[in-house]
Amino acid sequence: MAPIYSSSSAVSTALLISVVVSFQMAASAGNFNQDFDITWGDGRAKILNNGALLTLSLDKTSGSGFQSKNEYLFGKIDMQLKLVPGNSAGTVTAYYLSSQGSTHDEIDFEFLGNLSGDPYILHTNVFSQGKGNREQQFYLWFDPTADFHTYSILWNPQRIIFSVDGTPIREFKNSESIGVPYPKNQPMRIYSSLWNADDWATRGGLVKTDWSQAPFTASYRNFNANACVWSSGSSSCSSTSPSSTSTNGGWYSQELDSTSQERMKWVQKNYMIYNYCTDTKRFPQGLPPECTATTTS
Repeated sequence: MAPIYSSSSAVSTALLISVVVSFQMAASAGNFNQDFDITWGDGRAKILNNGALLTLSLDKTSGSGFQSKNEYLFGKIDMQLKLVPGNSAGTVTAYYLSSQGSTHDEIDFEFLGNLSGDPYILHTNVFSQGKGNREQQFYLWFDPTADFHTYSILWNPQRIIFSVDGTPIREFKNSESIGVPYPKNQPMRIYSSLWNADDWATRGGLVKTDWSQAPFTASYRNFNANACVWSSGSSSCSSTSPSSTSTNGGWYSQELDSTSQERMKWVQKNYMIYNYCTDTKRFPQGLPPECTATTTS
């Protein structure tokens, strides 16, 4: 990543901040009973330990899923996940932010299962105004089934940063100045699901789900949202007190410092296995504009 920022994007960012920013942030530290609704799965999703733990399970009949009660328009979202252990081939655990409709925005983590002993693939994507095709994929530098690890999305008007255990792995910058839509107007809920995708998830669908291993279970804990909650057409954040960013970790204007940039470069050098920004066969007419403007990593 090259730390290059255009003056035009800085101006548009300043204007956006003056219009929508409030830093009376809604910070919630997770109780799944209070923060989420189980939306499908017919009993396969369970909230346990007085709201401290949530589990999703998948069998041959159905998977399961949940969504946040709140919608958010910008925020720092953390969740700890422990993924399906053993032979998880064919399964996908999805954890993402999304709005609704044909021109929806979406920020994705998807964990693609694999045969025992083979690594999970962490699949990331960003949709803006209904357009995605911005996939980057990674191996992880640990076993994500052995213990809980923290997966974070920082979403502010300037950038989206994906992080794992505090290490940034991907940054998608606001490139509206060169005509690339950016998620900034549509509030999004948090969604997660565990489902069967053996038509594509593992080796392009060559490896199928082994139902003798079912039920498959993924676990969640320690949800935290330091975010602007959207309700009844307005944000919990107002434009009255921008100076209070410091009391909320400064995520609304956060960017990667030099140390974080180096850590991200390390991940991308050693663990990235697919990057749409280098896939010239996929984009024979030219790479997407954000790829050549040094505005995405």
